[in-house]
Order: sequence, then structure tokens, then C-alpha cells
Amino acid sequence: MPTVLLATCSLLPDGEEAGHLLVPALAEHGIDARWVVWDDPAVDWASADLVAARSTWDYHRRLPEFLAWARAVEAQVPLLNGADVFAWNADKSYLLDLADGALAVPVVPTRLLEDRDLVPTLRATIEELGTVLVKPRTGANGLGVVLAESVADPRLEHLTAGPWVVQPVVESVRTEGETSVFVLGGRATSQVDKVPADGEVRVHEAFGGRSRPVELRAEAVEVSLAAVAAAVRRLGRELPYARVDLMRLADGTLAVSELELIEPGLYLDVHPDNAQHFAATVAEALAAR
Repeated sequence: MPTVLLATCSLLPDGEEAGHLLVPALAEHGIDARWVVWDDPAVDWASADLVAARSTWDYHRRLPEFLAWARAVEAQVPLLNGADVFAWNADKSYLLDLADGALAVPVVPTRLLEDRDLVPTLRATIEELGTVLVKPRTGANGLGVVLAESVADPRLEHLTAGPWVVQPVVESVRTEGETSVFVLGGRATSQVDKVPADGEVRVHEAFGGRSRPVELRAEAVEVSLAAVAAAVRRLGRELPYARVDLMRLADGTLAVSELELIEPGLYLDVHPDNAQHFAATVAEALAAR
């Protein structure tokens, strides 16, 4: 019976919300799985047949340590998606790669911002894009996001450590929201729509956002599969799992806002079928070893 370790963080020792669904789902495929904390020195990673990063949701605070862990694990046992993918995906500048002409995937317009040119770059970006969101280039769960209408906006005093990306406020998020398509084993398997609380632009539940499962929509599937295919071409390796977050731009284009390849939340609490989808993906990865 193959063994799979589901990596989480110390604040979530039992995994993501409704993560208890994953272990029996994997058992149905003849896989023995358990949750372990990624930085626990007592874990014997080499004893597993495969490791999957799941709710390692402190990695953005400890990125060098997390990437070193991923490389060390991958040297002993297969790691789903893999350390090189993690390193690329941990920096939101990957959106510029996806928008490159050779890959040609629609993305939310994104500019890079660093301390040394903070004011002139931010001023030029606001002049070009209007009100913007400034986000840490390595971040998670909407943390550290600052809305700014000018370089004199007092909200910029709350910037966390850089570097950052700057994006326009996509106004449709207030009405249509954001949608997430799960691409597992190269197939679009499910979709979740998310809307923010009144007055917010972040759809995360921690900020009052709401999520609900919906039927797969052809337009969202098409863009999501194109985004994953572009990442596969860029990285030169297959991607067993991905979550593609999408927003509608002012011109009607459905664009990628995030491509989650490290530890995308599966929204198991609102879409429990994702446990079965993920388990099938893990089983396929084990069979392909």
C-alpha cells in the first residue's frame, strides 16, 4: 500500500479546512495518507512514496527555508509539482511570464515594484492603470494588499516589505467576483465562484468573502487550460495539479489573476468532491512513477 504524506504547517496540523476528507478519499485508491507538518524534524520523508504540499500556508513568511525543504524532500522522494515549480510560482512576477508573447495567456495587468524606484514607478503605474492594488511578490491569502489612488495615499504607510507587484483594481470583482478552476491531472475538474464582502476587493473568507461551487463554464475552462499549458511550456515539466483564479477585465476578457501551483486551497468545505478529484490525481502520479 503506497504511502503519501500531506504536508501542512504547524498552525494547521490537521490540514486545510475539511482536510479530513482527503485521507479516506486516498484510501479508496489504496493509498495510505497522513498529515504531517513540513518543518517537523521528526518526519521521515524518505519513508513515503510521494509527498504533496497542501496547507503549507506559512511558506510566504519563510520562503528560503521552505524552498530548501522542498529541494531536500525532492532529493529523496517524488514531490508533486516539484521544488523548481514552487520557486517560480512563489514570486508573482510569474504573471509576466504568462503574459509574454510566446505564451500569450491573458493576465491581469501586472507591474513590478521595488523600494529603489517606489515613487516614480508607482506614480507612472497609477497614471496608466488608475487605482491600484500593491501586493507582496511573495504573499498569500490577501495579506499585505494595499489599495492606492496616488503616491500620497496614506494607505501606502501599511506596505509590508517589498518587492511588490502592482495591478489595477478589476472592478468586476465587486459584482461578478473571482472564479477558480481546478486543473487536476491535466483536466478541469471543478470550479468555485468567490465574491468579496461589501466595500472589499479581496474575496478571501478572512475578509468576509463568500465561496460557492458552480458548474464548469466553458470560457473559464478554456483560459485555465491555456494557463496551465503555458506554465508547462515555461517550466518544461508536467503539472499534476493547479488552481487558476480568473477575473473579467473591463474589455470583457477573462484573465488570470493567480496561477496556484504550490499548495492551492481545494475549498473542500464548499466543494467536497475536490477530495476525490485530488485523490485520483495522486493515484495517477503514483502509477506513473
